[in-house]
Amino acid sequence: MQITTIHLHHAAPEQPAEGQPCNGCGVCCALETCPAARLRFLQKQGPCPALEWSTEESRYRCGLLARPGHYFGWLPTSAAPLACRLLARWIAAGRGCDCSASSAD
Repeated sequence: MQITTIHLHHAAPEQPAEGQPCNGCGVCCALETCPAARLRFLQKQGPCPALEWSTEESRYRCGLLARPGHYFGWLPTSAAPLACRLLARWIAAGRGCDCSASSAD
């Protein structure tokens, strides 16, 4: 078993069980980089450079989805909604937690 230490915001929610709705815990994106971020940042392992902490929501969010213009500066503003839909589909955003990592208490 491989042990990896990740550092998350102290107010981040606990990781949900696999298959449960995403709650913004940030564990998956702190561990590895999704296919979209691999292409954007040319990075295979986490933490993802687009993992953003939202103080207002007290949760992590995907910067590629939340602020596509910031990460894809060449993207016209009018294309942002389409880019978000395509990215969300590609990374299965909203499909439920698929992170099998477990914490060591």
